[in-house]
Amino acid sequence: MRRLMLGLLTGAYLCLALIISLVLWRTGAAPAVGLAAFIGTLGLCFAFHGMIASTFETARTRMDIDTVREAHAILLDQIEKIDARMTELVESVALDAQRRSEELSTEVHQLEDLIATMNDRLEHQLTHQVAAARTEVRGRTPQANVMLQVVQDALAENRVDLYLQPIVSLPQRRTVFYESFSRLRDETGRVMMPAEYLAVAEPEGLMTAIDNLLLFRCVQIVRRLAKQDRKVGIFCNISLASLADESFFPQFLEFMQGNKDLAGAVIFELGQAAFDRRGPVEARHMSRLASLGFQFSLDKVNDLDLDFQDLARADVKFLKVGAQMMLDQLKEEDGKLVIASLPDLNAADFAALTRRYGIEVIVEKVEAERQIVDILDLDIGYGQGHLFGEPRAIRDAVLAEAEPPQDFMRGALRRRASGW
Repeated sequence: MRRLMLGLLTGAYLCLALIISLVLWRTGAAPAVGLAAFIGTLGLCFAFHGMIASTFETARTRMDIDTVREAHAILLDQIEKIDARMTELVESVALDAQRRSEELSTEVHQLEDLIATMNDRLEHQLTHQVAAARTEVRGRTPQANVMLQVVQDALAENRVDLYLQPIVSLPQRRTVFYESFSRLRDETGRVMMPAEYLAVAEPEGLMTAIDNLLLFRCVQIVRRLAKQDRKVGIFCNISLASLADESFFPQFLEFMQGNKDLAGAVIFELGQAAFDRRGPVEARHMSRLASLGFQFSLDKVNDLDLDFQDLARADVKFLKVGAQMMLDQLKEEDGKLVIASLPDLNAADFAALTRRYGIEVIVEKVEAERQIVDILDLDIGYGQGHLFGEPRAIRDAVLAEAEPPQDFMRGALRRRASGW
């Protein structure tokens, strides 16, 4: 386009010079004068063209410079904004890190205060019960005395392990929850099953200490999983003794209030018999935990004829039923499959009935694939058992991060043992 314009202008200049030369020649001027006029006119045209072109080029250059300056100003403004944003982000990260550190420090202090209170109460209780304990120990068998000493030593030396068993969704079998279990180890490192130590631990009130230690660890494990964006919950047993303890529970409630962001991830579990035995104190304390957003589960269910309204009022959101127990309850009447304890209800409608009250059924102790076939026909949403995964111990490195800040059982238990 530019070349075409230049060609047209050159042609116009030649035509103008030629016209002037012809006019002079027609008026009688000598040919030399006409030629000089032609050359002079052509030179003036090109000189004028050069001046105009230079003017436009200068104007264009100035416009380019102004554009560059404007772009430079915009770039500086953006750099300043980015710098301000980076400064704000660094300050925000620093403040967030400081806040997290303060929260962790507060949590540790709360846990220390709670455990210290437990220690003081246990010492006070032991002081008043030593005489009675001495009388009781004379009536025990030597084997019971040995097992009690093993349990006391395991607690004093913090040989209490945390085991987790997966709870899966059905039929996908994707892990959505875990149930926590405590296991004690003797001095040789042998893991003791609950059946071995419950007989001596429960009468001596040691299960409260085991359960409470388990609760603390569950909270810490859930906190660790939450940091890894693993959205799973943990079922953690809580004893009636802990719920009924007016001295311990306020401290424990304060600890859980500091961790109420984990509500929904920590589910407290009671056996059906324990739930039925709960009194007004235990019910009130369960309600206070529920007010923080925590939920409850009922396990060891041996009777499916339940008061679902009462369970819903107590914020029970899960119901664990043994797989074989559930299947043994099924029978056929008038051509339909029903549950023996609920003969007016179709077996396939049981899970739908519990869901109307906000309660999900979990079939536990699933051991074989043949059980799953019948369970799926009942529209039950969750399963637990060795078929989906056995309880596994948490790694030592992870468990170490979930330890209480001080060994709260050692001193009291040793004094109790020496008093006997």
